[in-house]
Amino acid sequence: MKKTIISVFLITFSLISLAGNVTIIITEIPANTPPEDNIYIAGTINGWAPGNPGYILNENLQGNPQINLEGTGSIEFKFTRGSWDNVEGNENGQFLPNRSFTFGTADTLDLTILSWEDLGGNNHTAADNVIIMDEDFYMPQFDRYRRIWLYLPPNYDSVGDHFSVLYMHDGQNLFDAATSFAGEWEVDETLNQFYEEGKEVPIVVGIDNGGADRIDEYTPWPHPQYGGGDGDLYAQFIVETLKPYIDEHYRTNTDRIHTGVMGSSLGGLISHYIAMKYQDVFGLSGVFSPSYWFNDSVYDFTFNTGKQDEMKFYIMGGTDESPTLVQEMEMMVDTLYAIGIGGDYMVNLEIVSGGQHNEQLWREEFGEAYEWLFLEDPYNIFSYSPDIPVSMYYHNGKLTLKANHNNQGIGPYHVQLFAINGQLVLDTEITRDEPITLPSGLSGIYIARIGDETYVSGQKVFIPGR
Repeated sequence: MKKTIISVFLITFSLISLAGNVTIIITEIPANTPPEDNIYIAGTINGWAPGNPGYILNENLQGNPQINLEGTGSIEFKFTRGSWDNVEGNENGQFLPNRSFTFGTADTLDLTILSWEDLGGNNHTAADNVIIMDEDFYMPQFDRYRRIWLYLPPNYDSVGDHFSVLYMHDGQNLFDAATSFAGEWEVDETLNQFYEEGKEVPIVVGIDNGGADRIDEYTPWPHPQYGGGDGDLYAQFIVETLKPYIDEHYRTNTDRIHTGVMGSSLGGLISHYIAMKYQDVFGLSGVFSPSYWFNDSVYDFTFNTGKQDEMKFYIMGGTDESPTLVQEMEMMVDTLYAIGIGGDYMVNLEIVSGGQHNEQLWREEFGEAYEWLFLEDPYNIFSYSPDIPVSMYYHNGKLTLKANHNNQGIGPYHVQLFAINGQLVLDTEITRDEPITLPSGLSGIYIARIGDETYVSGQKVFIPGR
């Protein structure tokens, strides 16, 4: 009986010791905090409600926001300006883990808010040759405004040269840790290092994403759950509004072979779309961790648009991003091959073992992608031979190669057959006049890719229903 009484006493004493009051005082807030905004506390004490009016911090006599809380045990919390879009961040304006406090351990808690995620931090890392071209560049296609960044080559002001241009999305994350969501790409550091090594570097145009409008602007087709679908207007903005302005006000090489577009995730999707739709404007496309899953229309669009000019695509993703990403990228590479954009020189598929869907992966892969796109003979993109020595014919369930012109070669020829969605359905080697028996179930229009050591060509083949 005595042990039971002692145990109850100890439990009761412990609970009492963990109960209490605390005054939380914010001794310093970010300089860019809007003066009209209230500061709230959200946590386990109020069901993580980010804008509960009962949990507003009010100014004390010293002008510092404070709040008095009463409770027991431990709590976790964060500060907001009324929503999770306006939550506090770390010193770089990035994710800050939950704060914690145990009642009864202190009567007063003095805290500092380092930054707000939506407004960025104070640890600016942008190089001196990165400038804000315009805080509010007008987008007539949307009747809205957007911040535009520029990376200018270190020798831009000292020479009269014209420079290649790379257009990139999610500008907040490219140059400056203070404005980035979860770390920057370090585009400026990478290119400045290339410059020090004697390599040519481009002008980079960074376009901020639109926050809540990001999904709409970066997706050409809607998703049944996530919406979107205004990507074509965003593409028009770049081609019809932004690029003409850049070309007029800066010394650029305006032709397509010196003009590229690059982005990641949804930014990768829209980079692919822009490059395919405006092949007369862009010859180079960097497609990182592309959200091809967002809408399968991207495959039909690519196939139906077809190859209108020589292109270079650098498609990259990590094995640990999603279960389907690698398959989706491979399917897109097959689709590009099917329309005549293929070969190691025209399409580079980079699969990074262990790569995750984050800025670290994109930062680490940016330099290699830039070099492959811009520095590996960008003036001489490999093109298919216009003088095709063999053609593919269908007859009675079989495909046969026939010689054209005065071709005397017999092969072997590498033959691949692609469905219109880019799926590879046949991959074999044959000699001329040797028939190929097709797999059962094939019918409709297919693309045959035929090549040997000296050339490669693409040809449409119609296979009737059998």
